Order: sequence, then C-alpha cells, then structure tokens
Amino acid sequence: MNNIYVIHALLAAALFGASTPFAKLLVGEMSPWLLAGLLYLGSGLGLAASRLIRDRSWTPSGLAEGEWRWLLGAIFFGGVLGPLALMFGLTRTSAATASLLLNLEAVLTAAIAWVVFRENTDRRIVLGMLAIVAGGVVLSWSGGEEGANDWIGPLAIAAGCLCWAIDNNLTRRVSASDALFIAATKGAVAGTVNVGLAFALGASLPDGAVLLGTMVVGLFGYGISLVLFVLALRGLGTARTGAYFSTAPFIGAAVSLVLLGESTSSAFWIAAALMGWGVWLHLTEHHEHEHTHEPMEHGHRHTHDEHHQHEHDFAWNSDEPHEHWHRHEGLVHKHPHFPDIHHRHSH
Repeated sequence: MNNIYVIHALLAAALFGASTPFAKLLVGEMSPWLLAGLLYLGSGLGLAASRLIRDRSWTPSGLAEGEWRWLLGAIFFGGVLGPLALMFGLTRTSAATASLLLNLEAVLTAAIAWVVFRENTDRRIVLGMLAIVAGGVVLSWSGGEEGANDWIGPLAIAAGCLCWAIDNNLTRRVSASDALFIAATKGAVAGTVNVGLAFALGASLPDGAVLLGTMVVGLFGYGISLVLFVLALRGLGTARTGAYFSTAPFIGAAVSLVLLGESTSSAFWIAAALMGWGVWLHLTEHHEHEHTHEPMEHGHRHTHDEHHQHEHDFAWNSDEPHEHWHRHEGLVHKHPHFPDIHHRHSH
C-alpha cells in the first residue's frame, strides 16, 4: 500500500503540533477568540493566494453539486461550532483537563467513521488508535493542577471535539476534490466568523508584527496542515488519518522542549513509546481481500494504475499524474488497500 498518505497525515500532525508552542507565545497578545480567528484567517487567505498562483487565475472548485452540502457542513461544525465550544469551555476548565479532553476528538472521529459511515477496521487499527490516544492522555495529564471548575466547561470541550469529529468525517466525503480549495474555504469562513465574534465582544487587532506573525503561524499550522490532512483522508480514510493526527500533542511537546526550553519528564517518554507503538501498528497493517468497485465518477489527481483505465476526451499519451473528471467502471479484484476514495466498500 502507498505510504505517501501516511506521510501526509504525520506531516499534518507535525505542522499543527508545532504551531501550538508558537500560539502559546501569542496568547498574551490578544483574546483567545481573536487568536483563533486570525489563525484560521491566515490559513484561508494564504491558501487562497497559493491557489491563485498555482492556477494563474481563479478556477472552479471542482466540487460536484452534491458535495457542497458536505463541505458546508464541515465548515459549520469544524470552523464555527467547534471553536465556539472550545473557547467557551476553556473559560470554565483547567488547562490540564482541557488537554485531556481534546484527545476525545480522535476517538469520536473513529467512532463516527466506523458506526455511521461504515468504514472498515480491525483489531490492529483499533489497538493502534487506542495506544496513540493513550499517549496523548499521558502527555496531557498533570497531577498538580486542579480539574474542571464545573461540568459545563468539560462538556463544552467534549462538544467541540464532537464537532471536529463530524467535520473530519464530512471532509472525507469531499477529499477527492481540490485540497487547496477545501482548506482555503474552511479557513476563510471560519476565520471571518471568529474574528467577527471577537470584535463583537470588544477585541481589537494587535500591532502589525504580531498580526503578521499570527497569520503566518495559521497558514502553516492550520492551512498547510489541513491541506495535508485532506490528502491523507483521500488515501487512508477518516479513522486512520485521525489516529495519525493524534500524534500532534506529542510533536507540540517535543517542539516546546527544543524552542521554549521546557523540561522533559517520564510522562513524555511514556507517551512517545505509546504513540510510536500505535503508529507502528498502523504502518504494519495488511488489509487484503477480494472486493467490488461499483461504477462511479469523480475528479482528482491520478495516474493510469489498475483503478484508472479510462479513455480521455483530450490528447493524452503519458504516464504522468494528471487531473480531470473521469469514470470508473465496475471492477472485482484483490489487493492490499486502505479505505481510500476508491475503497469504500462493505465487508
């Protein structure tokens, strides 16, 4: 199986995790609500500009008519409701409890993928995900800090995790489309909404250097990270991508050790061992059986492999990757595979 998608998922986690220490440095410069909005807005504007440069003009989204509802739903849950729930929860919850609860996102993402969208799994994948999540729990546990002030704060954070879990599963439905467009749209809409709410609550913009730095962090930690996440969804499915992305807290902690000079502890190395084991379980997965591909049509970047044996309505005589709307005829065969955009079959 092609592990380039695993690399995409881990790089997405690395960028997001590395952005956390930088975001911590910015917290004292502005309200948490404005910070979240500017991070999203930086990702949206930066990716939109990148797409214009890549295509040398404004180009259509490439989304099919029936896919817009999935993208709009992902933006609503992940870009609007999720941050709102988190920001409210943080006002009534200790930092340690909040960090612990954020690990729910991977669990809820996988649960929705398996129960609602019937994504295939096996014991090895479940065990690997649990090991990665356990590593996050160990990493975020702090015995010296009091827990939640009341049940409302933790419930709000759990609701935020549920929103992002729904977002992840809905985004998977459009992951065959242009990842730059998907990520840019999510960032621009989420950023505009959250910055608007921050202004409504009395926030004001920081000075130019802090503003620019915040948006650059957002471009890399939220924007490029999301592009890679969408590409990983395309090739791995939701549960596996979510599990790999759960290594972000460990990566953030490692960056903090290097950049901020924070001290390490036994919990850090226990978390590293658990997450490393979980990633190894996923990397060594072997899922193979005879399966049926139903006829389908979509557009994405591809080469003419065993799943792409179609004609073109334009001149093409090459093995180079290319992108266009194409049709898959019915096919029955057997080979190792992930639950990617071509393997959403039942078991």
